[in-house]
This record gives sequence, structure tokens and C-alpha cells, in this order.
Amino acid sequence: MNIQCLDHHCAGIDKKNVVEFFDALASGWDQDLVVDEDKINGILDAAGVKPGVRVLDVACGTGVLFPFYARRQVKEVLAVDISPEMVKIAAGKVPSPVRVVCGDIESMSGTGDFDCCVVYNALPHFPDPAGLVQHLAAWLKPDGRLTVAHSMSLEQLNRHHSGRAAKVSLGMLPAEDLAETFGQWFEVDTVVSDEGKYIVSGRKKG
Repeated sequence: MNIQCLDHHCAGIDKKNVVEFFDALASGWDQDLVVDEDKINGILDAAGVKPGVRVLDVACGTGVLFPFYARRQVKEVLAVDISPEMVKIAAGKVPSPVRVVCGDIESMSGTGDFDCCVVYNALPHFPDPAGLVQHLAAWLKPDGRLTVAHSMSLEQLNRHHSGRAAKVSLGMLPAEDLAETFGQWFEVDTVVSDEGKYIVSGRKKG
């Protein structure tokens, strides 16, 4: 596993605040994290994460999904996070085909060669969901899949992000609204919003 550092820019939500917020939490993040393997496996099933695919993990945090990628025998993972302290921890995780980059995904040019992009437990920290979805489409192959997911309900999400994370978060869009946003660039085939999870996923339009 290797690690790179790239510059980031600030817009909308003050990204300097985002970096400081997550840097401060990084050391205790894994101890406080609740990992529900069934939920994560369901999310990665919807995301099309399977043997041989190339995955872009956006806002990877400390690398909670890395062991799941390894078990699924993916070909490659590019994991990006804006917090240097989160990235330091992520880079020390399980040996798997992961390259970790410290940077702002919104300032990085899309490569157009990934099979899957996963944004897990992170969308409220991006100020422009539509702009992010459009930007991530540029990272994916034709027919590549974008998935935004959370392992909690919409109500739980909005309650959580109205607390100490309020200054670095926006309210989460209802899944149907996010699916409509996806629809400009993706054929949406999965919309789930229930008491335990939130998933919007679709394939890039040709």
C-alpha cells in the first residue's frame, strides 16, 4: 500500500474546517466505529464490488471498507480522503490492492477507468451533491457504477449531522431526490432508504 498527498481547495463548506474536524477525530475513530458487516456487504453488493474490479473509494476515512475489498478480491482500489490524519491510519491497514491519496477528490481530474465508485458515510460533507456526482462520473468507465450509501437511516443521518458535525455537514437529501440528481448522468437501479440503511446506485450513461 502506498500513500500520496495532494493539495485541496476550499469552496462552499469550508474544507479547512472539514480537515481540522476529521484530523481531530482520527485517533479515536476506529474505536468508536460500529461496523455492521451485513449492511456493508449489502452496500458493496449494490455497488458492484466483485473480483477483478477497480474501485474509487471517496472519503475513505480510516479505511473501514479496505478489508471488504480484499475479501472480494478486487483488482485495485484508489482511496481518497481530505484528512491527513485519517489517511495516515488508512495507509496502515490490511494488505490489499489499495493506494491511499490525501487530497480533495473535487480538485482531482477523473481518469475514466474505474468500474465502481463508492461514497460511504460521507456525502453530507460535500457542499454540492450534483457537482460531486457529475465529477465522479468522469472517473468511471462507460457502464461504471456510482454508489452513495450510509449504514443508517435518513433520520439518523440528519440527526447525527445536526450535532457536533453541523459546521462541516449539510442535511442529507432524501434518497429519491438524490436518485433524481444521479439521473442526469446515471441509470439508477437501486434506491433504498429504510430504518437501517441508505443506498442510491446506478450505472453511468453511455
